[in-house]
Amino acid sequence: MDHRQIEQIERSLRRVAEMVKQKGREILTQFPITPPQFVALQWLNEYGDMTIGELSTKMYLACSTTTDLVDRMEKNELVERVKDKNDRRVVRIHLLEKGQTIIEEVIKERQDYLENILQNFSSDEVDFLEKSLHVLHEEMKATRVN
Repeated sequence: MDHRQIEQIERSLRRVAEMVKQKGREILTQFPITPPQFVALQWLNEYGDMTIGELSTKMYLACSTTTDLVDRMEKNELVERVKDKNDRRVVRIHLLEKGQTIIEEVIKERQDYLENILQNFSSDEVDFLEKSLHVLHEEMKATRVN
């Protein structure tokens, strides 16, 4: 492997991620949530109910910041606080139907955007891209230190 290739791959991944993020923010302007609220809703959608501490860790935010975020989302009926069934002292954040619907609609628009971009790719290129990104993600997960 050539170090210049690694630099180029890192740069390309960063640029693609930034463009997807920008498009996502454009899409979010059509919805009654902020980008941090969307990130929180995505985590809850993907991993299920979480405590404030767990969500704070996932989002790299202070617990107080996450609490404020959850307060606003609860007020807008996107999430609710529920007591843990096994330990009533533990409160979990639960994604409500309105929050779920927003997540699904935003993700659908992001997928439509990506589909439009990928129309210029051959089916072999799309297959290769999908497989390569999957392998890269799996390798990153396997070597991640928690």
